[in-house]
Amino acid sequence: MAQQLTAKEPTAEQIADQKIYQQFGVTDHEYDLICGFMGRKPNYTEIGVFSVMWSEHCSYKNSKKILKKFPITGPKVLMGPGEGAGIVDIGDNQAVVFKIESHNHPSAVEPYQGAATGVGGIIRDIFSMGARPVALLNSLRFGNLENARVKYLFENVVSGIAGYGNCIGIPTVAGEVMFDESYEGNPLVNAMCVGLIDHDKIQRGVAKGVGNPVFYVGPATGRDGIHGATFASVELSEESEEKRTAVQVGDPFMEKLVMEATLELINSGIVLGIQDMGAAGLTCSSAEMASKAGNGLELYLDEVPQREEGMTPYEMMLSESQERMLFVVTPENEAQAREIFDRWGVICAKVGKVTDDGRLRLFHKGEEVGNMPVTALVDECPVYDKPSSEPAYFGENGALDTSYEEVTDLTGALKQILASPTVASKEWVYNQYDYMVRTSTAVQPGSDAAVVTIDGTRKALAMTTDCNGRYVYLDPEVGGAIAVAEAARNIVCSGAEPLAITDNLNFGNPEKPEVFWQLEKAADGMSEACRVLETPVIGGNVSLYNENAKGAIYPTPVIGMVGLVHDIDHITTQKFKSEGDVIILLGETKHEFGGSELQHVLIGKNEGRPPALDLAVEKKLLSAVRGAITQGLVASAHDLSEGGLAAALAESCISGRLGADVNVATSLRADAALFSESQSRILLSAKPENAAALTAYLTEQGVTNAEIGVVRGDALTININGRPGIAAPVEQLEQVWKDAIPCLMK
Repeated sequence: MAQQLTAKEPTAEQIADQKIYQQFGVTDHEYDLICGFMGRKPNYTEIGVFSVMWSEHCSYKNSKKILKKFPITGPKVLMGPGEGAGIVDIGDNQAVVFKIESHNHPSAVEPYQGAATGVGGIIRDIFSMGARPVALLNSLRFGNLENARVKYLFENVVSGIAGYGNCIGIPTVAGEVMFDESYEGNPLVNAMCVGLIDHDKIQRGVAKGVGNPVFYVGPATGRDGIHGATFASVELSEESEEKRTAVQVGDPFMEKLVMEATLELINSGIVLGIQDMGAAGLTCSSAEMASKAGNGLELYLDEVPQREEGMTPYEMMLSESQERMLFVVTPENEAQAREIFDRWGVICAKVGKVTDDGRLRLFHKGEEVGNMPVTALVDECPVYDKPSSEPAYFGENGALDTSYEEVTDLTGALKQILASPTVASKEWVYNQYDYMVRTSTAVQPGSDAAVVTIDGTRKALAMTTDCNGRYVYLDPEVGGAIAVAEAARNIVCSGAEPLAITDNLNFGNPEKPEVFWQLEKAADGMSEACRVLETPVIGGNVSLYNENAKGAIYPTPVIGMVGLVHDIDHITTQKFKSEGDVIILLGETKHEFGGSELQHVLIGKNEGRPPALDLAVEKKLLSAVRGAITQGLVASAHDLSEGGLAAALAESCISGRLGADVNVATSLRADAALFSESQSRILLSAKPENAAALTAYLTEQGVTNAEIGVVRGDALTININGRPGIAAPVEQLEQVWKDAIPCLMK
């Protein structure tokens, strides 16, 4: 690609005649529009700037229509989509700030740096809002872990996440990892950050005040990451390995200095606008800040700190070198701003000024090298309504019978599920993360949701990431709704009130009608679930063109959800607590194997329809469980998801290091009762003296519930209608569950 060109750049005429713009992902139609906005043919720097601003990654040109479906407001929403991150009120003049972003393609070709800089970028989104980052999460997808390339990607992605988060001193407290051949060659690496802020410290990325200076802070600009935004807006190919220059290189120690200096600057009260240089680097931050303020901006590129010789305006504008920010103050406050960054040892250079002409003007070596209308860059990218058609597989799956032959070796089936990398212990992953730094982590990785306490209060934040791509593939609308519902279930099981979501829509090529249909339908399901469960979408990311040689990945709209624990006494975990505690199953179990872990492990297929979801039932369940927890009636709570009831019981036994005697009364086949993944089900335990009050309360709330057993001994024994089903020592199940991933990684 031409981004490394240091010789004479092509002229505007050559760019047009030779259609060089197509190399940057600009279509003939888009080029004509750009020429219309410019009133002339753009030069090399200008077409580079337009190409990144009009990429899917920056403009959402293929997904903007879809994003309008989401509910984005609510009584507690202080800031929704459009800024670096969303913000939700949590009372007492405090708010929680959070967002999720993808770094999929960079991680596919350079897994360590791709994952590390994904973490760095999402942290900057949070502290650029004025918030102190308090926790990191991630959502990861890989192919079959027996594949050598997948092992390499998995190992280095986890190492990159750990390396950046651990060095900067922000705990990585939660996440999820799923393995499926669908993600072979195109892993998903989604990073989420959560921060805390006081209402009066909230910042926006606006270039206010004509004549005010614009400052660049952070390390010098290099050639790493050039065209990263456009790289993320096309399919991966065999040539992608050659595009390692489109992957940024991170420095978490520098980010720590930039973060602390930036937060001090914001706390000083002199900042008028601030934004991180993420996708498209200096281009995106300058254009967006000017657009939001209705102003223009002049940049003097000779003043941009550079770590490589002979950098061109094109390279400086498109570089995605990390740990950089752009901010605006008044001339009277320049000295104070410089002093703060000097004290922290961070470069702070005046690189421009705010203007009133609505243009982004670039100057280099005494010449104007770019002059573009800001509105054209930010607001006038064409929005596409792509063709949509239901894929043939959808109808075919609807006609399939997924009852299958009954499984008779139920203990063996449970062990196979516990040994499946998707269900198996993720200690191999999270033990590489420092999840206790800052000492506010109340619930560590491994339970339904992580919980982080809020200093000086009795409140805490619960957080999770969730999505089952198999469900979404089989029925995007139902699967999208389930992703939201499961996230809410995990938040409630931790003792919190769900607040809002941030989403990461990971899909294939939107130019394929079947993929665009998946995107549309998944958004419909997510939107309806968010409305019913009152969890608005306050921000997120779209990552399209996720494909491999076999086609698109499973559609994977990852949900990042945050909830508020109103009192730390309400914090709840999944592990069984004490001998004699009564085990209660909430919700109705049906014969539903489509997209299940049992189907995947025993049959090696993903077919049929996913479990049905009734959002009214889900809402009633969540409300009742929250009420029971706040009344002190619940000892443990665990969402039923992959592996169904049997897996949930095993996980509660393993984490509590206690056994259980269970008898399930059911009209279903034994394997369906144990391994079906029916929705809106939660496993509770209660002290014996609270059990009757708990079941009475649940019944009063209209929630189906049944006492199914007692916490006892050191083995998990599950009978079905009094007949033997599963019997195994907890220690044995734990070994199977814990050894699965380490053995595969040897």
